[in-house]
Amino acid sequence: MENKLTVKDVKIRDQIVLVRTDYNVPLKDGVVESDFRIRASLPTINYLREHGAKKIILISHLGRPEGKKVKELSLKPVAEKLAELLPGIQVDFVDDVSGPDVEDAVKNLKKGGILLLENLRFYPGEEKNSESFINEIIDTTGAGVFVQDGFAVIHRAHASTSAVAKNLPVYAGLLLEKEIGSLEKVLKNPKHPLMLMLGGAKVDDKAPLIEAFKNKADQICVGGKIAADGAVKPADNIYIAEDFDEDGEGNKLDCGPLSTAKFVETAKNSKTVIWNGLLGKAEDVAFATASTIFLKTLGENPNIESIILGGDTTAFAEELMKEDDALHFSLLSTGGGAALEFLSGNNLPGLEAIESK
Repeated sequence: MENKLTVKDVKIRDQIVLVRTDYNVPLKDGVVESDFRIRASLPTINYLREHGAKKIILISHLGRPEGKKVKELSLKPVAEKLAELLPGIQVDFVDDVSGPDVEDAVKNLKKGGILLLENLRFYPGEEKNSESFINEIIDTTGAGVFVQDGFAVIHRAHASTSAVAKNLPVYAGLLLEKEIGSLEKVLKNPKHPLMLMLGGAKVDDKAPLIEAFKNKADQICVGGKIAADGAVKPADNIYIAEDFDEDGEGNKLDCGPLSTAKFVETAKNSKTVIWNGLLGKAEDVAFATASTIFLKTLGENPNIESIILGGDTTAFAEELMKEDDALHFSLLSTGGGAALEFLSGNNLPGLEAIESK
């Protein structure tokens, strides 16, 4: 983030601040199942309040409603969870993103109050990167500063990541600064030996990462379905899982003890480990062994700079941390796709939109 301005570089006091967060969280029966991404937004929100922001307007998406209002994808449960996490602070919600109801809700906010608007993707203009759509939000809320803190969406050219820069100066939030800073470090000046651990089921998003790191990583290890399917070819510094635990029908659903031991040995001999993709069908406890052992290896070794990417992988880590609060990781990224794109060397529209120094 050396060449980009952050929220720390702009006067916040008495400003109405519009903040793009990433509240794309799992819901079940109208209740937030994991508040990981909501909690990740708190440092920026607290910073804005502590520095005298007049009013804080939060915008986000949730799921893929494809430009239509879907009751089950409303952000109202997120506002309720946010209010729980910020006791004593005004946290309101309005089921629109512009217009008279939003105007009234903004007026009713006290100094330092927080308002969460409805799901951006209920409106076609968001994914169409519509300047007029984001203009309506800016005009209705009266925002004078835009803070981009939705790291997980900065690889998308959407109205709240790209077009917004045509109408307001855009500054990076604290979460975005932290995520990009950690990823820049492993790209530009990583501690070696550097290990890249890949798993999961999709090889398409892993191939660019392998290409980007084949000359940077000391060792690339591959597990998960992409290893079981033979989707990645071995090379001098690429180790592919060689044994697997199977179900009754012979499906290879987890890495076996030999491969897991090699992953662990490599990690223990590394100073930096980047991990994306589970090593087995970890939602089934019978096939979560390799992922659990590898995760504990990282979390129990503070000398390893551990960067964990991807929704399934970070969610798995988060669940394990509930059982063992002694586990520690350098970065549990909130954005799998964005992180992979960044590490693969691709331009991110949301990052490009942030004001340069």
